[in-house]
Amino acid sequence: MLKVGVLGAGHLGKIHLRLLQQSEKYELVGFYDPNQENAEKVAKEFGYTKFDTIAKLIHAVDVVDIVTPTLSHYKCAKVAIKSGKHVFLEKPISNTVEEAEEIIALAKEFNVKGQVGHVERFNPAFKATKEMIENPMFIETHRLAEFNPRGTDVPVVLDLMIHDIDAILSVVKSKVKNINASGVSVISDTPDIANARIEFENGCVANLTSSRISLKNMRKSRFFQKDAYISVDFLEKKCEVVKMKDAPEVPGDFDMILQNAEGVKKQIYFDNPDVEGNNAILDELETFADAINNNTTPIVTLEDGTEALRVAYQIIDCFKK
Repeated sequence: MLKVGVLGAGHLGKIHLRLLQQSEKYELVGFYDPNQENAEKVAKEFGYTKFDTIAKLIHAVDVVDIVTPTLSHYKCAKVAIKSGKHVFLEKPISNTVEEAEEIIALAKEFNVKGQVGHVERFNPAFKATKEMIENPMFIETHRLAEFNPRGTDVPVVLDLMIHDIDAILSVVKSKVKNINASGVSVISDTPDIANARIEFENGCVANLTSSRISLKNMRKSRFFQKDAYISVDFLEKKCEVVKMKDAPEVPGDFDMILQNAEGVKKQIYFDNPDVEGNNAILDELETFADAINNNTTPIVTLEDGTEALRVAYQIIDCFKK
């Protein structure tokens, strides 16, 4: 079991603490939170060991789980990596692309592993369909959330859309060619609603919409590729896969057949995979433990987190133009 410590005991930090304590792959050593009042409350309520300084916590563990505000990710990661510790960083990886690139360089220099908490990669509906998504040519995503004051200190792109950016970059095996985007601030100082169109060198186009002032929550992605349509509902953890194949000579009574203008007939059929229930946050933390123990590449690398951040900032730059 790897000894792990958590930096940050806010909303998400408490979830990480609870799951790490349950995990059979980690031994939870304790946590550090700069807010003394909150730290004492969490230690008293849940019985976790509270550390007085970041340095003491880092010294006592093998893995540092950084669940602090994004502004402090770089500083925390730097100290942990220079101490030879593996780091799990909540998304986004850091506040700037430059900081993210330095985290990558440090991890290589000190020969430690890092993973970024892009939790939707571990969503059971996405996991069930990921192998079926082959060379998509059009992608559409909607990530809409009801208003929550927590998170309004950053643009909706870094708060919500970055989940879909990372998921898209993980399935489109091509470089970004062009980005157009627009964002609107409604109740925050930064955009609350954003739409982005990402064009890739291979011709794929992704259209992303995010809002944090919607009346209902929605987290859906649709992938269109040759002879298949794949829909992933990240919120309901459901998926739908519609495929096409050449129609049989003699169709059955219930076969769905389409015929185009040239007379070519195709049969439409459903190929929905089984969605296995899981706890996505526990999954991402435990696969990181596996990567460390087996010396393999983490599922969401520091480079992946950096690319998602880079594209997010290119989208934000479009707002300024």
